Amino acid sequence: MRTVLVTGTGGAGRTTVAAATALAAAREGQRTLLLTADPDGTPEALLGIRALRSAPGRSADRLPWSVPVELAPGLWAARIITDEWFRSELTALQDRGHGLLDLLGATPLDGEELTALPGVESIALLRALRAAQTAPPGTGWDVLVVDMPPAPDTVALLALPEQLRRYLRRLLPAERQAARALRPMLAQLAGVPMPAQRLYETAERWERELAAVQGVIESEATTVRLVVEPGPLADRALRTARAGLALHGCRVEAVIANRLLPTGTSDPWLAALSGQQQDALKELYEQWAPAVPVRELPHLGRDPHGVGDPRGAEPRPGDGGGADGMDGMGGADGGGGGDAQRAPAGLAALAGAVGAPGARPDRPAPDPWTVEDRLADDGVLLWRLPLPGADRDGLGLVRRGDELIVTVGPFHRVLPLPSALRRCTVSGAGLRDGWLQVRFTPDPDLWPKRL
Repeated sequence: MRTVLVTGTGGAGRTTVAAATALAAAREGQRTLLLTADPDGTPEALLGIRALRSAPGRSADRLPWSVPVELAPGLWAARIITDEWFRSELTALQDRGHGLLDLLGATPLDGEELTALPGVESIALLRALRAAQTAPPGTGWDVLVVDMPPAPDTVALLALPEQLRRYLRRLLPAERQAARALRPMLAQLAGVPMPAQRLYETAERWERELAAVQGVIESEATTVRLVVEPGPLADRALRTARAGLALHGCRVEAVIANRLLPTGTSDPWLAALSGQQQDALKELYEQWAPAVPVRELPHLGRDPHGVGDPRGAEPRPGDGGGADGMDGMGGADGGGGGDAQRAPAGLAALAGAVGAPGARPDRPAPDPWTVEDRLADDGVLLWRLPLPGADRDGLGLVRRGDELIVTVGPFHRVLPLPSALRRCTVSGAGLRDGWLQVRFTPDPDLWPKRL
């Protein structure tokens, strides 16, 4: 399945771009599901539909989204329903651990009294990524478009499966499970399942689920679209997001410059805003293109509402009526001329410009970290890590055993060292042209001796 994660700076129009991306994919004959985690009703208002709700009895499937609603031919939308999914999962967990609860004399919680805890939204969203991939052939979707949280939260969320798997390996290492053969005997003697047995079984199930989610995130078929409203403040936020995504190996397929104001206006106030946007847009092209395409979306003069004509026309800068092409912004009364007779702009006006996601193979992406052998010339091995957007002030490195802890601004990742580098010591590092280069010098006590 092709998966597109749409994130970006706060307030840049992520939901609008996600919906337009999903519509563009549906136009090309792809069965597309648009998933949103926004709980405040904005997606429904944007799409022009009633509230997305779950149907009775659906909690039995433990799918963390509402019943999909068809918006256009080949396009469905659903909301991640965190509260109901959390209640269903915790109730099922209590059922599996009823023996331990009885042993402790604990009273199980009723589903009606359960409330989702902070942070559960991330788990539900990750579960949705995995669940969408497991639909039987012919009954699922070809493309999944997810309206993600703002970029910093998205980076943290996408890093979560790897981090949790590492915690599980540290807390419940595989070698400690060797004694599991004795636990059934002990359970028979005690008359109840042993808590340790349940603990390891639960940990194994979590490990499988987390590995599956991590597989989705690391697949070549999963990419990120970054949405930004060009401006001086958004530029720095986008740099930080780019570095965080690169640190965790996420692939950015496009940068969407949203809500671009028309140029060439005679209004000095609007001309100043447009000029500032164009300066920031030029920097976007310099930083990203041609490696990552930058796509421009015009300001429609009003918020999109509904899908519109699914075959919609390409947007034109300033296409929205009103003075100087800005609907509702041109006249002194804000009326924008003949707006009253115009229908609200739909998502179809943006789908052509935002573009459908291209085909990608659903297979593990190649490791972006490379080891360069410079032993003959410089006596070192060079580990090269792509970190575009990172700066030296926010960069940190710590060697811990066979791991390298890399910090980039607010993000950090624990990277296992390749086998050759484990027998070396860190002798230096540098950041050049968006690449972190760490130098390793062979340790004479550990490096193989030449004959």
